[in-house]
Amino acid sequence: MPNNISWAVAALAFIASAGGVNAQDIGKKVISTPAAPSAIGPYSQAIRVGKALYVSGEIAIDAKTNRVMSDATIEEQTRQVLDNIMAILAADGLTMDHLVSTTVYVTDIGEFDRMNKVYATYFKAAPPARATVQVAHLPRDMKIEISAIAVAP
Repeated sequence: MPNNISWAVAALAFIASAGGVNAQDIGKKVISTPAAPSAIGPYSQAIRVGKALYVSGEIAIDAKTNRVMSDATIEEQTRQVLDNIMAILAADGLTMDHLVSTTVYVTDIGEFDRMNKVYATYFKAAPPARATVQVAHLPRDMKIEISAIAVAP
C-alpha cells in the first residue's frame, strides 16, 4: 500500500508542475507596431500563438496623429479601425485575407448597414466569420470596436 501512495504523490506532483506552463512554453509572442495605436491599457495589440494571431479590440485612433476619432462618422471610424487591424496584421507578415473571425461591437445597431458597407470593401473574397453586437458604451466614446483572429498559412 505505501508504494501506491508514493506513486500517487509523485503523479500529483507531476500534474501540479505541468500546470505551471508559462507564456514562452506555449510559444506566445507579442506583436506590436507603431503603425497602429498603442494599447490604452494592460494588453497587447496582438498575440501570436502557433499559427493563430489574436488581435485586440481596435478603436478609431489615428496612430500617426494619435487623434481619437470619437466625433467621426461610423464610416470613418470603421475605416480607421480596419486600417489599424491591417497595420497589426502587416507587423506579423499577414493580410486581411488571413482573418478567420472578427467580432464587431457597435453602440448603435441602427448604423449597421453604414458600417457594413465600409467593412465589405476590406474583404474582396472569403470574408471572415463575424459576430456583430450592440453594446452600451465603448472606450473613448467610440461608435465601433473590432477584435479579430487571423491564421498564418
